[in-house]
Amino acid sequence: MKQPKSSQIPAANSIEARTVTAALKDNIIIVSTPENIEELVTRGYGAKQDKILTLTFYEALYLQSKGIIQVQMQKGKTKKHIDFQTLLNHYKATDQNGWVKYLIYRDLRSRGYVAREGFGLGTDFRVYERGEYGAATAKYLIYGIQEGQPVTIQKLAQALRYAHSQKKELVLAVLNRRGEIVYYSLGQLTLKKKLEEE
Repeated sequence: MKQPKSSQIPAANSIEARTVTAALKDNIIIVSTPENIEELVTRGYGAKQDKILTLTFYEALYLQSKGIIQVQMQKGKTKKHIDFQTLLNHYKATDQNGWVKYLIYRDLRSRGYVAREGFGLGTDFRVYERGEYGAATAKYLIYGIQEGQPVTIQKLAQALRYAHSQKKELVLAVLNRRGEIVYYSLGQLTLKKKLEEE
């Protein structure tokens, strides 16, 4: 992936001037205000279904950390605002790699990329080149792991074959022990044996 240029990072939109209310229901985060839905969708957040927008946990965590959304949860007959840590705990209860995925997602967004949910086979995200979301398909597939976490060559090879079949580049995102994300581009190495005639 190319290094970010300041001109490529999206400028703050009007949605950042106010806080959008979202609701946590059965491990799903929902935004139901129409004007907020359109603005979030345009910026590459969530999945729109009818008149609601469903956010993934990592999207909701990122937006909450930026003060763009405030997540509420029904507690009896009242709605209660929940903080970042409570939302993160809900995420980790549904996905043991939730913290790693969130950190990778946050890093990609902070670099100016739009990251969307991956296609499976170990790929966590599909990532669009800066300025191309909505105009072109995703260029990269991100396979995220934590340093020291074992991953087999077979799994990486399968993900790589799949990425190539989709005409995308596979990038390994490694969360190191210092909490930094390091990216490695993966490519296919083909060894050919050359036979010399005597």
